[in-house]
Amino acid sequence: MGKKLMKGAEVLGVSAIKAGCLHFFGYPITPQNEVPEYMAKELNKISGGTFVQAESEVAAINMIYGASATGARCMTSSSSPGIALKQEGISYCSGAELPCVIGSVSRGGPALGGIQPSQSDYFQATRGGGNGDYHVIVYAPSTLQELSDITQKAFYIADKYRNPVMILIDGAIAQMMEGVEIKDIDFPIIDKSSWTITGKGERKDHHIVTSLFLNTDILEEHNKKLQKKYKKIEETEQDAELYYVEDAEYIVSAYGTAARVVRSAVDNLRAKDVKIGMIRPITLWPFPIYHFKKIPTTCRGIMVLEFSNGQMIQDVKLATECKYPVDFYGRCGGNLFDSEESEQAITNFIDTLKFL
Repeated sequence: MGKKLMKGAEVLGVSAIKAGCLHFFGYPITPQNEVPEYMAKELNKISGGTFVQAESEVAAINMIYGASATGARCMTSSSSPGIALKQEGISYCSGAELPCVIGSVSRGGPALGGIQPSQSDYFQATRGGGNGDYHVIVYAPSTLQELSDITQKAFYIADKYRNPVMILIDGAIAQMMEGVEIKDIDFPIIDKSSWTITGKGERKDHHIVTSLFLNTDILEEHNKKLQKKYKKIEETEQDAELYYVEDAEYIVSAYGTAARVVRSAVDNLRAKDVKIGMIRPITLWPFPIYHFKKIPTTCRGIMVLEFSNGQMIQDVKLATECKYPVDFYGRCGGNLFDSEESEQAITNFIDTLKFL
């Protein structure tokens, strides 16, 4: 299949179906409505396909819990306040080790905010609003081709680790159009027979899917098991793009839509003989600490650029162990900086470093 001009929300849907997702449960909210709209239309054409517009976001994520418990590949999507309502269910899925994929299309906030694109849901995605010591694997693609490839990978990763995976994009990526090739990507088949519920047959080992452990020692052991899994994910699944980093005297870091803009600023500054590079996190959790360790000794400072008031900057400081001056530039509320504005902000930062 060659490239086809597609909208981001459509790419998310078609790539999910390509990965074997047959069940979608959701509730409408802008700016992600085209995702359930696409799934409603297409899953109806597939044998065994299920689309349910739930009565609420809370209902939708609990439908995911039930479908995943049977071993089905399933998905939900929402936007900012809708994802907030799903947090309890996401914690339930994490605690019960149920794989699923969650599309999160960020809008401006806090609260209802506005429908314009924003990156102010970084904390929501990487820290989560549910209870307990759990983690959700979070991907942040910056192009529609990457969105397609990551969406297919997300279902495999969710099954591999029996863990929810979130694909974090914003309204700009969801609504833009680019040429995309929906690739045939082969991932290993994960055997789920050891834990899935079938509701039929005779067997000695009954499968119980639960996140409730009233015995404190059993709950502690369950938590230790989860932490062991999270450590493995941190060791093996970190991902980022390094752009002109090898000889960089200055590093910028951005993800998603912001990274598209910042890349142009980096190119412009490189053309002016400024030795600047960019680290673009692709996984927001696990955060790509290993990639930040590749920052050369020539680096004099780091600037983080986000469409928020500054959230990823905390992880950048932790990843670099505060070895470098770290500054921030951002816009929020749905306002976006362009390449010229970001280039000026980076230039101002570089000028301040001359006095340190």
